[in-house]
Amino acid sequence: MLFNSLDFALFLPLVFVLYWLIPAVRLRMQNSLLLIASYYFYGCWDWRFLGLIAFSTVVDYLVGIAMENSTEDRKRKFLLGISLTVNLGVLGLFKYFNFFVDNLQELGSFLGLSLSFRGLELILPVGISFYTFQTLSYSIDVYRGKLKASRDFIAFAAFVSFFPQLVAGPIERATHLLPQFKRKRSFSYEQAVDGLRQMLWGLFKKVVIADNCAMHVNEIFNNSGDYSGSTLFIGAVLFSFQIYGDFSGYSDIAIGTARLFGFDLKRNFAFPYFSRNMAEFWRRWHISLSTWFRDYLYIPLGGSRGSQWLKIRNTFIIFLVSGFWHGANWTFIIWGGLNALYFMPILLQGKNRNYLEIVALDSRLPSLKEFGQILLTFLLAVLAWVFFRANDLGHAMEYLSGLFSNPESYADFAIYHGYRVVFSFVLIMLLVEWMGRREEHALAAVKGIKWRGLRWMIYILIIGLIGLWMHTEESPFIYFQF
Repeated sequence: MLFNSLDFALFLPLVFVLYWLIPAVRLRMQNSLLLIASYYFYGCWDWRFLGLIAFSTVVDYLVGIAMENSTEDRKRKFLLGISLTVNLGVLGLFKYFNFFVDNLQELGSFLGLSLSFRGLELILPVGISFYTFQTLSYSIDVYRGKLKASRDFIAFAAFVSFFPQLVAGPIERATHLLPQFKRKRSFSYEQAVDGLRQMLWGLFKKVVIADNCAMHVNEIFNNSGDYSGSTLFIGAVLFSFQIYGDFSGYSDIAIGTARLFGFDLKRNFAFPYFSRNMAEFWRRWHISLSTWFRDYLYIPLGGSRGSQWLKIRNTFIIFLVSGFWHGANWTFIIWGGLNALYFMPILLQGKNRNYLEIVALDSRLPSLKEFGQILLTFLLAVLAWVFFRANDLGHAMEYLSGLFSNPESYADFAIYHGYRVVFSFVLIMLLVEWMGRREEHALAAVKGIKWRGLRWMIYILIIGLIGLWMHTEESPFIYFQF
């Protein structure tokens, strides 16, 4: 079930009404309703994969209790190993098995060996990377003693499968979200209204920005050999806004939906295209994944402690694993490696903790230097996104070759009408997000407008743009494939 579908437009109000008809004291009943709704939500894609979520839930629930009951460190490590093996094993089977088989055969061919392995004809379950990491955070935190094992199976199962963020995040930590299923929740009008604002802005970014950028991006990338360097550059820029509008739009809708039910989810995007270097960019882009890798991989590896070599090694590991998390394709690994290279000068100069606050925090406009930094950071991100979007490494190199091989084409940068329209939408998005950059989400700034009529004019304008530019064919979110 897609957030931008009629089905969800019917599903959400029904669940919302039923949920708040249940008295707050009947917490278990509320959680049971959310669990049923979440399984129905996910089952709308393919009911057969509900078994995977249920299996992962049962394993981690039992492992958590067993770890807490055990005082023997060796047994606790063994139990944690069961959780890691089951969750990562299922993820590896569905997502990476064929990748390793294909690359092993290619390596054998390169070495003159005749290897014959059969791949598996498996459908990748929607959102498997997201809920796998979410359940892993629970097992690891129970092992570390940061969290008490849950004895309430309904609450735990609802935490694993919570429908707003089940398919594409944010990846929630058990320490943050699970306790919210165990305490009473009362309806808050202000919280619900703010959730609706965030959902509205997320829907705008998805259907007006991402889906309209996608039309041009698909045409340009699918026929990249037919276009000049300037058009290829436009395609790369539009994809940068497509993936931002698509993924941050999903996160906004997910967070806003959760707020309707009295839940607080992690912030996943913090205006990353206003970043002044790539370190700041990665603190603001897909925050829930970046911090997951930081806490469960980077810090255990030693983090930034130790020699420069260890810092460099750990940084490359994080970015390469992050790239591989996105998909079983060398393009994602190269994308991760390229971002690691971007990060190196900042790390070696000790500037990776600069710019912790949003740009121009106390002024209306950035300085000339800040604007230059933002532009350079964005262009570096655009270059890396080519690998992310390309079908394979050959396609990526062909695209980049075309991007830089015809410099005279940049002299005539006339943009035909279709590009002008979509860039106009992008400009609207950037202006709104710039004005709301000090807030948790862009439209939160609207609540500061005292004149109620103006607030409603803004909402109606956004709704009108969504209605006019929403495609008749529902478009899935990019990160569903991860």
